[in-house]
Amino acid sequence: MDKNSLNRRSIIVDGENGVGSSEELKKNVVHKTNSLYWDTKGNDFLKAIVLPYYGAFISEEKCQLFGDISGKKLLEIGCGNGQSLQYQGERNASELWAVDISERQIEKAAQHLKSCGIAAKLICSPMEEECGIPTDYFDYVYSIYGIGWTTDLEGTFRRISSYLKKDGLFIFSWSHPIHRWVTTENDRFVINKSYFNEGWYPVAVDEGELLLVDRML
Repeated sequence: MDKNSLNRRSIIVDGENGVGSSEELKKNVVHKTNSLYWDTKGNDFLKAIVLPYYGAFISEEKCQLFGDISGKKLLEIGCGNGQSLQYQGERNASELWAVDISERQIEKAAQHLKSCGIAAKLICSPMEEECGIPTDYFDYVYSIYGIGWTTDLEGTFRRISSYLKKDGLFIFSWSHPIHRWVTTENDRFVINKSYFNEGWYPVAVDEGELLLVDRML
């Protein structure tokens, strides 16, 4: 990843008020802010959801989305510290690849997988960008609470599609925006934000900052 390309400033576009700058500058600010958080804070504060769990109430054991992956080639989008890769390696995947925007998370993943005796090709790059991942190659591409960080959802989906073999599968999980929109007032649930607003917004987390967007998935 070209870190120098991230050292530019921008105003984050809000989907409702229409204030902002170019898409390229917005993307760079999102990448810079979020990669800095994951480099310095990462999973130490935000407890990652990793396989076999897809979320709070869903697991691979229950849903069997992957099934038997023996001999299969897998790519993870947003691998974090490598725990989901460990899960796949222990299930006899033949080849593991992964991409993550954070240099520190890639380092943690490499250390963790080495300690487990699992080999993987790890790439530090935004998921939206060309980074040397082979096309028409993988049986599965997956992302566990990672895909929503992209600054170009449609472009990322197209890129992921190019990585997959014919009849390959893309499996992903992400939170529903209602988890952050609903509050309680006078013993009633209140929705405090429009479902159709997909603008990025800052969130202070443990003396750091993340930029988030609520997806209409």
